[in-house]
Amino acid sequence: MTANVNELAARESAGVPAITGERAEWLDSLEKHRHFLRFTTRDLTDEQAGLRTTAGALCLGGLIKHVTAVEQAWVGFILNGPSAMGDFTSMTEADWARRTDEFRMLPGETLAGVLADYADVARRTDELVATLPDFDVTWPLPKAPWFESNAQWSARRVLMHIITETAQHSGHADIIRESLDGATSMA
Repeated sequence: MTANVNELAARESAGVPAITGERAEWLDSLEKHRHFLRFTTRDLTDEQAGLRTTAGALCLGGLIKHVTAVEQAWVGFILNGPSAMGDFTSMTEADWARRTDEFRMLPGETLAGVLADYADVARRTDELVATLPDFDVTWPLPKAPWFESNAQWSARRVLMHIITETAQHSGHADIIRESLDGATSMA
């Protein structure tokens, strides 16, 4: 969580106002859950990050890739509405296969690369949280079988979803890591 403190200090020294109130709370919550997710990968090799250690198809590197993609997509939604996410009802088998790839480490991918991509997306999200003029901006959800028809989400609701998704997958990651070598994140 030190990076967040350093970034805040850099903002202040550059004459950018301190982030306070609701924005600071969003950023603090995001960073806490991101930290726990990243922490599950400490001291792992690329091979270990790609191992499935439970009956499910999840691995640590794939979970981080997934959370990265989800956060990036939802930030796109906040900025540009449902078109940023596409129409899930018209996805082809190839589209679903590509989506499945975000849950696993592919040949040539490294844990360091996956974590760097996650850090880049996190920085963009944090900047959006710090500068978004209005958390009440609302868009209709994209068409998808798992979304309520005609529902709309505000930027605030999307941020809550990003935090929830990150926290949920952090818990998944903790189980996978414990199954891998007995290490835990929160014990």
